[in-house]
Amino acid sequence: MSGQDDDTDTHTAGGADRPGLRCLVTGASGYIGGRLVPELLDAGHLVRCLARTPGKLRDHPWASRAETVQGDVTDAESVARAMQGVDVAYYLVHALGAGGDFEERDRRAARTFAEQARAAGVRRVVYLGGLTPAGVPPHTLSPHLRSRAEVGDILLRSGVPTTVLRAAVIIGSGSASFEMLRYLTERLPAMVTPSWVGTRIQPIAVRDVLRYLVGSARMPPDVNRAFDICGPDVMTYEQMMRRYAAVARLPRRLILRVPMLTPGLSSRWIGLVTPVPASLARPLAESLRHEVVCREHDIARYVPDPPGTPLGFDEALALALRRVRDAEVSTRWSAAAVPGAPSDPLPTDPDWAGGSLYTDRRCCTVDASPTALWQVIEGIGGENGWYSFPLAWAVRGWLDRLAGGVGLRRGRRDAARLRVGESLDFWRVEEIERGRLLRLRAEMRLPGLAWLEMYAEQDQQGRTRYRQRALFHPHGLLGHLYWWSVAPWHALVFGGMARNIARAAHRAEAASARPADAADHPAASARRR
Repeated sequence: MSGQDDDTDTHTAGGADRPGLRCLVTGASGYIGGRLVPELLDAGHLVRCLARTPGKLRDHPWASRAETVQGDVTDAESVARAMQGVDVAYYLVHALGAGGDFEERDRRAARTFAEQARAAGVRRVVYLGGLTPAGVPPHTLSPHLRSRAEVGDILLRSGVPTTVLRAAVIIGSGSASFEMLRYLTERLPAMVTPSWVGTRIQPIAVRDVLRYLVGSARMPPDVNRAFDICGPDVMTYEQMMRRYAAVARLPRRLILRVPMLTPGLSSRWIGLVTPVPASLARPLAESLRHEVVCREHDIARYVPDPPGTPLGFDEALALALRRVRDAEVSTRWSAAAVPGAPSDPLPTDPDWAGGSLYTDRRCCTVDASPTALWQVIEGIGGENGWYSFPLAWAVRGWLDRLAGGVGLRRGRRDAARLRVGESLDFWRVEEIERGRLLRLRAEMRLPGLAWLEMYAEQDQQGRTRYRQRALFHPHGLLGHLYWWSVAPWHALVFGGMARNIARAAHRAEAASARPADAADHPAASARRR
């Protein structure tokens, strides 16, 4: 761990004094789960991860230290296998924003998990839920908060001692709440806001959330209850934006409240200004309609707070901003699949059952080493851009946002290195063969499925070759019409992309021989185009 510069350092004491527990973590590919696993490992525990697609975890720094099994929380058989020999089971999954039936899916998954934990003799279940407002009838809560509360109740009634941790807004580099706050404040020096910016909130640093999660593993067996977990500061969302501006050294923000902005309009507004899509922004905005403030701090009886904790809001912000500035964000909210986005992998040997598969192929010789070419390929997207016709990419991103998609603004977690399963603008990394292949799956709104492959290869003469393949499998007549409507632009977009990637690799290798120019990123001149 990197000490005080790390917004996820929980200062765990380690497990040298007591034997480690066997822990099952669901949601390990998500924001909290991906940070909890290394904390549990560092505390001396053995960790098993349950994942629908185990390959998404293979590039995490901790992957070799944890066991990964394939399964889904709605599949009783796979959950039963994963529970074998487990002492503590962490439930960190939810169907946030996944359509109108997400409450039923959450309910079914929680019941399956509870039943299998009891059958396997698990000693404790730990669940991270949402902080619900005091005195508000459940039927008036947002569907998101109502579902979180119901899942907690199901687990508490499971017959297995359960710890339910209830948090409001989590502040940490890469969290959806932090990204929403960050982009709203940084991009809008003056803004018209909905009335919920006056709601009181008690945020918590991600570092403290993880500390409570790790500490909950060793709670006494007679503890079966929910705990409110919060930081020391209570403030309105408007005050959070003003304090963010102060910590980030931005000019004072002008904020005007407009009561007629509904949750639906608020989510559209958030979706246009921030990287958080409307499908995720809506439940977040709806959750802010009610006051969410801790009513107790009983968690400290079982997981004592070291001096200086829980972290204050300003300190949590400063740590998160430092991680963003230093490009050391370990997990992001966008690691989880976007609701409604295509998730079908590209088959190894596609059987298209008589259907169409449109393909655009590009190939060129590169005057650089395969290593230099791969560095450009793996660095694509985000601030580095897409190496061709920036206006076309920007317009496509805006159109996607207007249609309720993710757009281009998700960017990258790391400027130089990618992991399987993480988001990259409006793509998701489906496959990496380090040094050779990068395959991206489209998550923009499309009438079909799309992939983009980039290869760094050597031919028989030892020359470096760049090979690029865009694939589109249309859905219905609209899919065919879409492909033929954009096909005339392919030579400009995909052809230019191949040429500029080759040039960027050549410039990068040439610059590496000139120390004075070494600081110039290979993408810089491509962006200037």
